Amino acid sequence: MIRIFFVCLGNICRSPMAEAVFRHKAEKRGIESRLLIESAGTGEWHVGHQPHEETLKTLRYNHIPAGNMVGKQLNETDVDADYIIAMDAANLGYINQMRGSHTGNEVFRLLDLLPDIPEDDVPDPYMTGNFEEVFYLIDQGCEALLDYIIAKERL
Repeated sequence: MIRIFFVCLGNICRSPMAEAVFRHKAEKRGIESRLLIESAGTGEWHVGHQPHEETLKTLRYNHIPAGNMVGKQLNETDVDADYIIAMDAANLGYINQMRGSHTGNEVFRLLDLLPDIPEDDVPDPYMTGNFEEVFYLIDQGCEALLDYIIAKERL
């Protein structure tokens, strides 16, 4: 089982959106059963809460099931995932600090897989209010991530 972990600040906007989008894409390609797809936040503020209402609304609008996600905080076990995908540079720094010398996995920002997009970080819609832009970036990033994992893992 290949473990993929999406990480943002609070785990109510970007990372649960990425989790749902990536799961949906993996299901459409028939490989979801070979993947363990999760998300967490670096902060503890929203532990146990559902994703932000605008996140859920955006997912529904795009016909992507959200499932029964609840916020959780990234922990030491999570940083052992095969792929840890940060939404921005601050999250990436936190992940790298937490994982220390552990080097058996891949850790990078989602948009690192999209060199033609000028953004490096997925903006936080909790601050910007622009959930549609975030969905667009996450959708493209998840497509590229899925292609990358399929090729690398020979799925």
